[in-house]
Amino acid sequence: MVRLTLDLIAKKSNLKPRKEETTLQYLKKITHINFSAKNIDAIEDLSLCKNLSVLYLYDNCISQITNLNYATNLTHLYLQNNCISCIENLGSLKKLEKLYLGGNYIAVIEGLEGLEGLRELHVESQRLPLGEKLLFDPRTLHSLAKSLSILNISNNNIDDVRDLEILENLNQLIAVDNQLLHVKDLECLLNKLMKLWKMDLNRNPVCLKPKYRDRLILVSKSLGISL
Repeated sequence: MVRLTLDLIAKKSNLKPRKEETTLQYLKKITHINFSAKNIDAIEDLSLCKNLSVLYLYDNCISQITNLNYATNLTHLYLQNNCISCIENLGSLKKLEKLYLGGNYIAVIEGLEGLEGLRELHVESQRLPLGEKLLFDPRTLHSLAKSLSILNISNNNIDDVRDLEILENLNQLIAVDNQLLHVKDLECLLNKLMKLWKMDLNRNPVCLKPKYRDRLILVSKSLGISL
């Protein structure tokens, strides 16, 4: 396995430092780091990368989110398809706008308090124990209530989305391949989410209900696409 270190970044980056540039100057300048599918299992201190804004670490073996506390200019973080079971140590990333955590082992969406600029959260296809469903910590939902506009919770065995009604600025909800059954619950949600214009419910049991789409579109003042 491989640890993501400053030395590794300096050696492997596509952008090479200019001749007159020190490694330290180069690391301070770098804005994008892509180490996807590189057998990375741990993140070491990246605090010297002061201007880092986009970090690609998907398709690796990372089990813990660590050492990103000082990457305070980070806006996009790609951690999908790793071995992460807990969302943690992200509270200082105040500029984070997009977070990709699909395909991990996360059972509870938590630890996102204080990320008041987060606009997109992708947590689809968590590898949960048989029969378990993805849960949401109310504190995290409350923290994201005003900022979140896109939420992907597909393929997580979810049977109830009423907790999401606090996300007042949500405009896209992608909830494919879950266990949503009751049209009434979705009608309640749509009554609260006044800005939601796209809701994808493909391959949920509710899709078998007669005229479920018509009922949802009728109750919503904003919904343009209901699948």
